[in-house]
Amino acid sequence: MKPLVICHMLSSIDGRIVVTHWPDRDSMHREYERTADSFGADAWMCGRITMQDFAATEDVPKPPPASPLPRTDFIAREDAESFAIAVDAHGKLNWESGALDEDHLVVVLTEAVPDAHLAHLRERGVSYVFGGARDIDFARVLETLGRAFGIRTVLLEGGGGINGTLLDAGLIDEVSLLVHPTADGLPGTPTLFDRPQGATGMGAALELTHVERRDSGIVWLRYRVRPAAR
Repeated sequence: MKPLVICHMLSSIDGRIVVTHWPDRDSMHREYERTADSFGADAWMCGRITMQDFAATEDVPKPPPASPLPRTDFIAREDAESFAIAVDAHGKLNWESGALDEDHLVVVLTEAVPDAHLAHLRERGVSYVFGGARDIDFARVLETLGRAFGIRTVLLEGGGGINGTLLDAGLIDEVSLLVHPTADGLPGTPTLFDRPQGATGMGAALELTHVERRDSGIVWLRYRVRPAAR
């Protein structure tokens, strides 16, 4: 069964999500994490660019294995209570281990990644699942996460590309947005949802379910994503 997907993000009042140059960052991080904890989710998911901050920084030697590895999902740990999901379609990120703090790391790949990268993930105790031959089918990935790991709720935490892709595919159930009292205005900065190149049609319709003022002028908005009209 597909897990519940909650897109949980923090943005400026103009919808931008790169926070490095915003004022009062301590309060925004504190409120973001406090709000995220309130969902009781058992997994969080980010795209490759966001996950670079958690990956190994040095080059890791990747000798090819003695024999080809099958393109089947690999579960390194079956008893984890929480998970970090890294979407890395082409296997560009290296990892120190299969643990990010208290979360077990699961990497989402395509079948086009080299055997040496799969061997690297296995050696470091990282689980991985395949989303497709050359492109990621997120409906398939979410079904696998629910079936293989028992994941019930995923916090989708960006960036804008992965958020937009899942929104366009109708796979987001709820949007949780903390609006920070900052007007960003930098041109070209990623936004909450950047739908795939060539996407057409209407945007997703949302239903407001909660409004709350938090510390430091932050406003918490929650929306239910309405099913797309057929």
